[in-house]
Amino acid sequence: MPATTPTHVTAPSANSVDVLARRFLFVTGKGGVGKTTVVAALAERFARAGKRVLVAETSPKEHLSGLFGRPPLPTQITELSPRVFGVLLDADVAIKEYGALVLKSERLVSALFDNKLVLGFFHGAPGLKEWAALGKAWYHSTESLADGSPRFDVVILDAPATGHGLDMLRVPKTIVELSPPGILRSDAEKAWAQFRDPAQSGVVVVSLPEEMPTNESVELCAALKQELSLPLLAVVANQVVAEVFDAPGRAALATMAEPGGADSASQALAAGVRRAAREQVQADSLARLATLGAPLYRLPFVPGGVNGPPAVALLSAALAAGT
Repeated sequence: MPATTPTHVTAPSANSVDVLARRFLFVTGKGGVGKTTVVAALAERFARAGKRVLVAETSPKEHLSGLFGRPPLPTQITELSPRVFGVLLDADVAIKEYGALVLKSERLVSALFDNKLVLGFFHGAPGLKEWAALGKAWYHSTESLADGSPRFDVVILDAPATGHGLDMLRVPKTIVELSPPGILRSDAEKAWAQFRDPAQSGVVVVSLPEEMPTNESVELCAALKQELSLPLLAVVANQVVAEVFDAPGRAALATMAEPGGADSASQALAAGVRRAAREQVQADSLARLATLGAPLYRLPFVPGGVNGPPAVALLSAALAAGT
């Protein structure tokens, strides 16, 4: 009845893709699935391959910095670990920076963007805050150093959870379709072209091997492909537990009622029934996630949680094993 092979480290090698070749990754998934943890592991994976990585964080309550043992992220780019940098995408700061790029005058920028009425207008304009954050992340993926080499080899956007993440991705498409010609539309066209190019960009969907997160991931992947035509680079199943029971063992335990006795034998059997049920839900979820048209990466459940660099390094190694 014990399982012969764990499912917690490797991904299907036959379908693996070279994630290291991408310049921009958009990471999203249902809230609570460990999206930021996966972002940190991806960043470490790129850094270990010798690439300079920028992680762009959208939540002011971010805990990305803590995963690298650093203080909270500022709105200026800061180093988190060797070759890994981070920045908090504050909408007001991003709008002001974008204005500086367009106006090329500090006096005009201050006159406009230090005005509460002007900021109120920008906050009320549909999609502008989302574009300010997404556009800033995209802009950093296009920056070059004096020698012509990229400032960052890859930008990873720790995007909002599923619904808000989709809304953010819809913004450049909407700008391209509805805005009049100008700098805003021109930048949105460039960004949208890059996001839709599978050689440059991709979406990484993070899930848990449970029913509700899997359902949401299936719907998210359908929207990415059918509505937005964006490349799905990978699906990551986080917190996968090692199998204790194989399929026949799970099937046998599923026929048993959970005993209610207080003796040690009843307690052990009850624990086995519960564990087998959990593993079956996990197996069913992984099977569904594997059908979404992208490589499925399985990251192990970490006892005690992922709360610092050692655990991030463990998950980064699991990602590397699956490529």
